[in-house]
Amino acid sequence: MNVVLIGSGNVATVIGRLVTRNNHKVIQVVSRNIDHAKMLASELNAAFSDYNGQLDKSADIYIIAVSDMAIHECVQHFNIHDKIVVHTAGSVSKDVLKNTAYNYGVLYPLQSLRREMQEIPNIPFLVDGNNEAVLKAIYDFAKTLSANVQVMHDDDRLKLHTAAVIVSNFTNHLYAIAEDFCNREHVDFGLLKPLILETASRINEKSPSEVQTGPAVRKDIHTLDKHLKILANHPKLRTTYMRLTDSIMNP
Repeated sequence: MNVVLIGSGNVATVIGRLVTRNNHKVIQVVSRNIDHAKMLASELNAAFSDYNGQLDKSADIYIIAVSDMAIHECVQHFNIHDKIVVHTAGSVSKDVLKNTAYNYGVLYPLQSLRREMQEIPNIPFLVDGNNEAVLKAIYDFAKTLSANVQVMHDDDRLKLHTAAVIVSNFTNHLYAIAEDFCNREHVDFGLLKPLILETASRINEKSPSEVQTGPAVRKDIHTLDKHLKILANHPKLRTTYMRLTDSIMNP
C-alpha cells in the first residue's frame, strides 16, 4: 500500500520504518516542522511537506502519528475525503477524524517507541474503524505489520492506554527515583539492572500478583521500618514507598 505519514516524531519514525520493511511504500512525510519532515522523508525515500504544503492524494492510507494532544490541531489542516485516515493515539476517540475523511479509524501501537531503536520490538496493534469495511481494511493492513492485532473500540482502548501508563511510564519513573536515591547514597544502581530484568520476565509465565515478593507482601514490619529510617532524608521517596507498601499489604 502507498502510505502518507503525518508526523515526524518517535512514533512516526518507527511506524514509517515498519511500513517500509513490510513491503509498503511511504510516498510522503508531512510534519509541522519542514526540517523534521525532510529528515524522515530522506530516510524513507519519500517526498515531504509541512502542514501548509500540498498533500499527496494518491495514497491508500494516511497515518496521523502525532502526540495525543496534538491531534485536534493537526486534523484541521487536512481534508482527505474518500481515502482511509487513521491516528495512532491510545487516548483519543476515532471520531476526532470524522471531519477529515469519510473513512477513518485507529491504528494504535501498544508499545513504547523511540526513533533511536536499532531493532523494532514486538508491537501489538489495536485497531478500529468507523464502519465494517474500513475496520477490515485497517485490520488487514495492521496484520502486515504485526502478528498481534486486535479490534478495540474507544472505551476499551482508553482503559488499556491507562494501564500502559501504569506499567511503562510509572515503572520507569520508579527506576528513575531509585537511581537518584542510589546516586545520592553512593551505591551502584547498575547492580539492580539484573533484578529489574528478572522481575519483568516473570510475568511472561505467571500473573504479576502471583510473583509479588518483598517485605510488604510478607508483612515484614521489622525490615519495612529499617527502610523507612533509611528514607528519612528522602521525604518524597519515603511517601512513595509507604503508599506502595500499603497498596501491596492491602490490595
